[in-house]
Parts: sequence; structure tokens; C-alpha cells
Amino acid sequence: MQNVPVQNTSDSSHNFSFWFHLFITILAWIGPFLFSWYLMVAAYLIVILQFMVFDKCLLNAKHDLKTEGDATFYSYLFEQMGMEMDRPRLKKFVRIYLYPILGAFTVLWQLYFGFEAILF
Repeated sequence: MQNVPVQNTSDSSHNFSFWFHLFITILAWIGPFLFSWYLMVAAYLIVILQFMVFDKCLLNAKHDLKTEGDATFYSYLFEQMGMEMDRPRLKKFVRIYLYPILGAFTVLWQLYFGFEAILF
């Protein structure tokens, strides 16, 4: 990771919406192991459609995350852990590539490699 100066560290309220946002973000990453591929692919498509239609994550406003300077929920989390991120590149990765990659991984994991979902 390259050293990129932090552009005005984001601020967020750690209210119920923040914790819910964190919970569903974690679920996006562990979901391929817990839920059937068709549920996860549907969830990833909803997130992708949200970015396409609204050009933002709708939950960010619910916990007062300021999105100026290409700030995202992921950049906020990384910056809170002391990591300096290239916000525009991270935003592009999350909005364009992350969820299709997670969807493809889910399908491969469950259908190609044959691993069953733990819960549903």
C-alpha cells in the first residue's frame, strides 16, 4: 500500500445505523460461507443497483458519514484503524469491482467447489 495523505479524515456517528452498516458489510464478506449462493448474489445485485441508481450508499447518511473527498464507509473504517487510503481508487474498487468479485467467489465456492452454505 502506498503512502497517500489522508484527505480530511471522515467523521461518523456511531449510532444504530453505523453498527447495522458494519454488520451488513461484514456479512457481505462472510456471507458466501453462511448463505446460499442465490441469496448472496441477490444481495450483491441490490448493492450494485443502489450504486448505479443513487450513486451512493444510502446508509452513509443515516450515520452522518460525510462523503466529500471520495470518502466511503470502507475508507472511514480503514482510516479509523490508522491506515491511509487512496480514497478515489478504493471508492472505484468498492463501487465497480468488489461486489461482482464477491458474487463470483460465492458461486465458485458453492457450485464449482461444492461447499454447502452453513445456515441457508
